[in-house]
Amino acid sequence: MKILLVGKDGQVGRELANTLAAAGHVTATSRSDLDLVETDRVAQKVRDEKPDVVVNAAAYTAVDRAETERDLAYKVNAEAPGAMAAEAARLGALLVHFSTDYVFDGTKRDPYVEEDATNPLNAYGQSKLAGERAIVSSGCRHLILRTSWVYGPHGRNFMLTILRASRERPELRVVDDQFGAPTSSLAIARATATLLQRGAAGLYHLSAAGKTTWFGFAREILAKAGTPTPVVPITTDQYPAPARRPRNSVLDNSRLRAAYGVALPGWQEQLDEVLAAYER
Repeated sequence: MKILLVGKDGQVGRELANTLAAAGHVTATSRSDLDLVETDRVAQKVRDEKPDVVVNAAAYTAVDRAETERDLAYKVNAEAPGAMAAEAARLGALLVHFSTDYVFDGTKRDPYVEEDATNPLNAYGQSKLAGERAIVSSGCRHLILRTSWVYGPHGRNFMLTILRASRERPELRVVDDQFGAPTSSLAIARATATLLQRGAAGLYHLSAAGKTTWFGFAREILAKAGTPTPVVPITTDQYPAPARRPRNSVLDNSRLRAAYGVALPGWQEQLDEVLAAYER
């Protein structure tokens, strides 16, 4: 199997570069090799490589900045995946793409299932939903995986921010009324490789089991890291941000488990693994 991995330097892409090697021959690109803003170059790269599978691990993920950089977010999160999808359709290739829990508005009390109505609250979520729709409308074979609160031992993410802030501040104030499932890049990459080997296709939710708040996540990070910095719970209203966030973005993963036997561990277990990898 010939695999083109786009975004090898991102959180998930870095881990995929390792896990996908077991599934086939991998050609991987970074932002310096292939800037997703240049959609013509993106399409040309797929044409040149003629892969069996395109794995798009690149994305614009600056949720707050997307409110003022909407065009850039759409180019990276919607137009570029659409260009990949169009070329994949011509080649008969599979496109694997990662989407987000932020396509939902958070008003549902229970975990979201794949067929629930989407209604993103912010520009980031809107751009990711546009990417999903561009892929589906292309007619290419696709595997779209919606995940949530992604973090890992490398790059920029909530866990690394909390660990850094805990060394710089006497206490941390963290939102305690937004619920989700912190999901590690390590677990996502392993699951993606397994799904490729099992011939998966379609739209599925792929996130950690269980749920917590940002406050609960921060407290667990510091407890497991042995850091005594106190964490104070606050409300969303006490932490104003440019982009609105859903109050509940927990995803129901039962469809993926039933279809392909893939389910991620609980978020606390994933945190243990990520902290161990970070400390190494």
